[in-house]
Amino acid sequence: MSDDTLFAKIIRREIPAEIVHEDEHVLGFRDIDPKAPVHVLFVPKKAVATLDDIQPEDAELVGRMVLAATAYARAQEFARDGYRVVMNCREHGGQSVYHIHLHLLGGRQMTWPPG
Repeated sequence: MSDDTLFAKIIRREIPAEIVHEDEHVLGFRDIDPKAPVHVLFVPKKAVATLDDIQPEDAELVGRMVLAATAYARAQEFARDGYRVVMNCREHGGQSVYHIHLHLLGGRQMTWPPG
């Protein structure tokens, strides 16, 4: 995987982003094209292109992404009302940046099925 993706550049601070979470493994920042009042992306600092590229040794990393997102939802006080977590895989799944990322969407009623 290339370390030259948009998200890799954000992680390296080469492109500005509104960062709302950072730890040793995960960076969280607001989506520039939000689909809900709260739309934050959580990305691993380790470059992994797609969900299909995740290896068994990445299980803890993916768990850390989920834990960061749920902690953010609780801290921002919208967890009680509910939220959605989405990970897309490749073109037909809606993935546009080939660096895995988790979308946290909240602040409104979500509908089903999604688009």
